[in-house]
Amino acid sequence: MASVFGSLTKIPELRKRILFTIMMLGIYRIGVFVTVPGVDREVVDKFFGSSSGSLFSLFNMFSGGALRQMSIFALGIMPYISSSIIFQLLAVVIPSLERLQKEGEMGRRKITQYTRYGTIVLAIVQGFGVALWLESQRTNLGEALVPDAGWGFRMMTIMSLAAGTAFIMWLGEQITERGIGNGISLIITAGIVAALPDALFQTFTYLQKGVMKPFTVLVILVLAVAVIAVIVFFERGQRRIPVQYARRVVGRKMYGGQSTHLPLKVNTSGVIPPIFASSILLFPATLANFIDKPWMQDIQAALQPDSWTYTVLYVVLIVFFCYFYTAVTFNPIDVADNMKKYGGYIPGIRPGKQTAVYIDKVLSRITFGGALYISAVCVLPTLMIAQFNVPFYFGGTSLLIVVGVSLDTVSQIETHLITRHYDGLTGPKGPRIRGRSSRG
Repeated sequence: MASVFGSLTKIPELRKRILFTIMMLGIYRIGVFVTVPGVDREVVDKFFGSSSGSLFSLFNMFSGGALRQMSIFALGIMPYISSSIIFQLLAVVIPSLERLQKEGEMGRRKITQYTRYGTIVLAIVQGFGVALWLESQRTNLGEALVPDAGWGFRMMTIMSLAAGTAFIMWLGEQITERGIGNGISLIITAGIVAALPDALFQTFTYLQKGVMKPFTVLVILVLAVAVIAVIVFFERGQRRIPVQYARRVVGRKMYGGQSTHLPLKVNTSGVIPPIFASSILLFPATLANFIDKPWMQDIQAALQPDSWTYTVLYVVLIVFFCYFYTAVTFNPIDVADNMKKYGGYIPGIRPGKQTAVYIDKVLSRITFGGALYISAVCVLPTLMIAQFNVPFYFGGTSLLIVVGVSLDTVSQIETHLITRHYDGLTGPKGPRIRGRSSRG
């Protein structure tokens, strides 16, 4: 194993990419502790300490603990994710955006630019809402979170939070381009993993004080290991459709005549559905904190993470985004046309339209299974932990994101090793690690 990991340092490009990724994530974690100007950090920490287990805890998890610190990174990467959702939905209904998606690299760059602009707009709007909310909140002892409220504080908060979100977005893009793995996903993962030491320490403290019994800790540990095993099993699962290529004679050379397969992932959409679903559910519930109306307070109560309404909507949104994101990223018609162009066909299926219909039918079936798997992983562990009535940081959503992104990153590292004639991370006789395609 030492020789396997030692080979990582023998490839200059891979070594630079890994070091660059670690450096960028380190910069992100330092920024989490930079508090927004004008906010009393100690008072904010007391306030969020009394609201543990609420919606803010979920938002704090996705921001990597920045919300509790009321950091310049408090909005996290959620404005970028929300902007991505908006433009992907608009691309379905607006022909000009749909044409941009089909223009290849230049079109995707244009949509990415629009997504960045949308991120800044959303960050400004959310930053203004956060500023108003901070001015109106007090602790149980009557301490104000903002000693000197006013438009000066509001403008400073808006600029700080918008700049923080833009900087995180830039960090993520730099990691994707010059580092290893998907930058946005790694930033979210880094925020979740950063709380692991504190979560373990709290669990040990609860165990010492008798709040948690040894049997309960054992059950949670077994549950976490089982969930990780299930995630790895399904993330590596794929349906292989056999593909036969006809022989072609070009000049004096003969091409084709070989059998291969088209791999369709059980979970094509990756960790995107739970992230998108959480982002959408967080928005109206967070908005309710800024609007002091009875009907908005009812919405907030209905969308608490431990309510059945939140659970049902969460599952519905996960299933929707599994199908939606798969449809956006995988086009059966293009796959069928490319197969036909190079003389490929599925045995028993006519090339062209019927091949596209067959691939779409198979993909729809396995996507349904993948959607059920993601929903179960994200919901069932959280519900079971709630039944024990014990505080525990990591739920199914956290484990899915961490394990899924880790598999993607390890898969990319192994690709670099194999292409340079090194054995993979599992050694010369070990299995190859198949990750998903890297996506947000």
